[in-house]
Amino acid sequence: MSTVSFQSKQLFFDRHVVIDAVGKANARNLSKAGAFIRRAARSSLRRRRRVSLPGTPPSVHSHDPVASLKNIWFVFDPASRSVVVGPLKLNGPVRLRGSNRTTVPALHELGGVAAIREGPRRRRRERLATYPKRPFMGPAMLRELPRFPGLWANSVK
Repeated sequence: MSTVSFQSKQLFFDRHVVIDAVGKANARNLSKAGAFIRRAARSSLRRRRRVSLPGTPPSVHSHDPVASLKNIWFVFDPASRSVVVGPLKLNGPVRLRGSNRTTVPALHELGGVAAIREGPRRRRRERLATYPKRPFMGPAMLRELPRFPGLWANSVK
C-alpha cells in the first residue's frame, strides 16, 4: 500500500499531462476505477471511540477533514500507467523495529511494530507499539474489482 503526497496533484486525472499520457477514454476509466476504490475504502472506515478488532478496517478517531484515514486520494502512476489509491501522507514516517520506516496507514494495512516517541524533547522516550493487521485498502479493491472490465467495455468508439 502506498500513501499519496501533496506533490501528486500534478498526477490528478483532470491534468493534461495525464490525459496526454493515457488518452481521454483510458484516463476517464482509470479515474472511475480509483473513485470506486476510494468510496469503498472510505465507507469501510467507521468513526467511533473504540478500537476495531484485528482483521477488520480501523476505526477513525479524528474529526479533522485533513488529518484522517478517510482522506483518501487517487492519482495516475506514470511508471505503471495505472491508478494509485491510498490515504494522504500527512507527516513523516514512523520508525519500525529494525530501523525501517513506514506510515501509520501502512501499519494499519499490513501490521507491524513501530517505535513511538513520547514526551517533551528533553524527556523524550520511545515505546514499541504493536499494530495488528487492519486492512481496508486491499479489501476495497477486491470488492470493486468485478466492476472494472465494464468500465472499458465501450470506451473506444
